[in-house]
Amino acid sequence: MQLSVTQRILGFLLITFSLTLLPPIGVSLWYQDDGLWAFIVAILVMFGMGVAFWFPARHVKKALHLHDGFLITAVFWTVLSIVGALPFLFVPNLTLAQAVFEAVSGFTTTGATVIDDLERLPKSILYYRQQLQWLGGLGIIVLAVAVLPMLGIGGMQLYRAETPGPMRDEKLTPRLGQTAKALLSIYVALTIACALAYWMAGMSIFDAIGHSYSTVATGGFSTHDESLGYYDSPIIEIIAMFFILLGSLNFTVHFIVWRKMDVSHYWQDIQGRVFIYIVLGLIAITVAVLLWQGVYGFWTALRYASFEVISIISSTGYGIADFSSWPLFLPILILGSGFIGGCVGSTTGGFRVIRFILLYKQAHREIMRLIHPNAVIAVKVGHQRVSDTVAQAVWGFAFLYMASYVFLSILFMATGVDFLTAFSGVAATLNMTGPGLGKVAGTYSSISDAGLWILSFAMLLARLEIFTLLVLLTPAFWKR
Repeated sequence: MQLSVTQRILGFLLITFSLTLLPPIGVSLWYQDDGLWAFIVAILVMFGMGVAFWFPARHVKKALHLHDGFLITAVFWTVLSIVGALPFLFVPNLTLAQAVFEAVSGFTTTGATVIDDLERLPKSILYYRQQLQWLGGLGIIVLAVAVLPMLGIGGMQLYRAETPGPMRDEKLTPRLGQTAKALLSIYVALTIACALAYWMAGMSIFDAIGHSYSTVATGGFSTHDESLGYYDSPIIEIIAMFFILLGSLNFTVHFIVWRKMDVSHYWQDIQGRVFIYIVLGLIAITVAVLLWQGVYGFWTALRYASFEVISIISSTGYGIADFSSWPLFLPILILGSGFIGGCVGSTTGGFRVIRFILLYKQAHREIMRLIHPNAVIAVKVGHQRVSDTVAQAVWGFAFLYMASYVFLSILFMATGVDFLTAFSGVAATLNMTGPGLGKVAGTYSSISDAGLWILSFAMLLARLEIFTLLVLLTPAFWKR
């Protein structure tokens, strides 16, 4: 492990990210609100920390190893979450735990909030919250990979540590920098298209830009307490669902569709097909139960069910209705869909569809082996054979995912919250869906500081795909 290399890159990334505070400063100047000084302090602190890390190691020129990539990714996200919380400390006057929770929720695109009255916040703070989610959506480290060649080192280790999914070595283009630029181009194009659609549907320019950030990033932050329900507009909801679904699909597929100009590739992706089937199935069940219980008429039930299912399974967390008050098993069903999540290679959270496919195929293989003990049965996704290494990694991830969920839920319950709040709160943060049940059905403002620290850790654990963070806690990692 090369701490000097880690120090140099971490400093460079902090310096680079400090520049992203310039747009909120511009918004503050435009609206002449009270957030200006908070962002000036934040940018000076972040830039100063970056220089303090980078300057002593500025002449270090060494190749980046895999261990360095894991360390940089985990430390950068942790440090950035703390420093990124500075504006929330100064303007909404949040406690340190609340401010860090809000920042982590933004970076990880979770969408959970401790703020009860968003309308009272300065426009610059509202914009900052939305921008946090946009930056976190594709992964701040992955975006930075495009500029790492400027440092004279490779970036594959960072890409492996940051990119979600069991098969992390896949790249869209031969060079990693080109890959990051391709992802960024697609991401920006979807954001611009979403913003224009929102604006044409009746949103103000400020709201259209802010909501496009959190929609494409499947984040869920809004500039209004009622989320998208504030507009009560089926057109806006349809736009949101469309772009949320695009954000939930593998960005590799977006790239292939754009390069070959053939939308049929969306349906050829088995992961995308299964995701759509799951969404349609959940919507059908939800609509049927709402009609059976006489909660809504058909069209209203279809409208609310479609939006809430798509919002939660994609880990977005927008709301137009309170699904926690729906009858029978619907609240658990919808919240539980967040465990599935979207596609690998997307901006969503959760376990990811491809892992469920692999677990199902492996389980089916074991059943076939009982029937045919001598048969050689390969696990395939589409026409591609999955190596045993990937299969074993999925089983390991599944165990750690569920073990983390149970452990953190019990730990959260030890802070004094009830069973429903504890298990749904951890589910909502570990899956990065945002709203939960019980005391966290709306905001997390009633949660103690101890509870917020636990949930902040859960969000970081999920955003870094568990392995990236937990590997730092193993003695073997530090012995090499």
